[in-house]
Amino acid sequence: MPRKTFDKAFKLAAVKLILEEEQPVKTVSSTLGVHPNSLYRWVQEYEKYGESAFPGHGSALRHAQFEIKKLEKENKWLKEELELLKKYRVFLKRSLK
Repeated sequence: MPRKTFDKAFKLAAVKLILEEEQPVKTVSSTLGVHPNSLYRWVQEYEKYGESAFPGHGSALRHAQFEIKKLEKENKWLKEELELLKKYRVFLKRSLK
């Protein structure tokens, strides 16, 4: 069974019911047919990212985590590259003497 997906407008409307109209999460959950945990996560993302939350086909949090992982991988590769260049430089200095 495929997972339910909700668009940005739906998520924002659900979050605004909770935050602005102060409806309980349990009530919004049963009315919209969304698990309460999803609603809590949407509220957290909205509070952190505001109107720019829920970009594309994923959450802002997952997008940020993906970006961090990508940058960490690139950083690791660059550090390895730098170490290799340092070793090569030492080798060249020795061989030229």
